[in-house]
Amino acid sequence: MKILVLVKQTFDTEEKIRLQDGQVQEDGVRFVINPYDEYAIEEAIRIKEAGDAEVVVVSVGPSRSEEALRTALAMGADEAILADDSELFGDEYSAAKVLAAIARKDQYDLIIAGNQAVDDGSGQVAVRLAEELGIPHISTLTKLEVNGNEVIGHRDAEGDEEIVKATLPVLVTAQQGLNDPRYPSLIGIRKAGKKPLTHVTLADLGLTAEEIARKSEVVETFLPQPKTAGKILSGDLSQQVSELVTALHSVEKVIG
Repeated sequence: MKILVLVKQTFDTEEKIRLQDGQVQEDGVRFVINPYDEYAIEEAIRIKEAGDAEVVVVSVGPSRSEEALRTALAMGADEAILADDSELFGDEYSAAKVLAAIARKDQYDLIIAGNQAVDDGSGQVAVRLAEELGIPHISTLTKLEVNGNEVIGHRDAEGDEEIVKATLPVLVTAQQGLNDPRYPSLIGIRKAGKKPLTHVTLADLGLTAEEIARKSEVVETFLPQPKTAGKILSGDLSQQVSELVTALHSVEKVIG
C-alpha cells in the first residue's frame, strides 16, 4: 500500500497574530505542523507499522515548510515532496490542482489529510483534491480501519457518529481524537536527514499558471474588535424587547 499525507505548516497556535498594512507578520514567529495534519501523519505511520505500506508526505508552501516535512520524516514517513515554487501558490483551488498533479505522478491507495488548517480553517483542499482525482472521500474521522481493499471510517457528525465504508483508493481527513501523535525520536531525527525530499516546480508538474490561477481573493485581513462590557436591559419584558430591537436596529445594525 502507498499512502500520501497532506501536510501544511502553520503558525504555532500559541503565537500572537500581528498585522501590518493588512498583512500577517511572520517575523520571529514559530511555525509548526498544522495540528490536524499531525493526526494524519500518525495514522499513516500506524498503518505502515501494522503492515506493508510506504508513507509519502507532501506540502505546498514556502521553503520553510521543509522543516514540517523533515519532522514528518522523523516521525516515520519514508519520503517527502515539497512544492515550494511561488508560481504554484494561490488559494484552495490552486492547492488542490497542484496536489492532484503530484498525486497523479504515482499510484496512491490512500490519501490522508487533516480535517482543516488552523490558520484559514476552510477545510476545502482535501475534498477538492478527492474531486480532482475522482475518488471517494470520508471526512472528520475519529477512527479508521483498513482491511485489505476496504476502508471503514468512523466520523464525527456533530456529537454523533457515522460509520462509512469505501474501497481503495480513497481520501480521508483526520479529526481530533483519531490518535495521539508521537514525538520524533532521536534516531528518527537522525534518519530524517537521509530520507529523500524532492522539490517540484510548475514546470515539473506540467501545469500552467492559467490552470491553477486562484478563484478567490482576500479583500481584507483584520483583527476582531476588542470585547466590550455587556448591557443589562431594564424594565418589564415588553420594555426589554423594545430596547433590544432598537439596539439591534440602530446600534448593531443587524436588522433592518
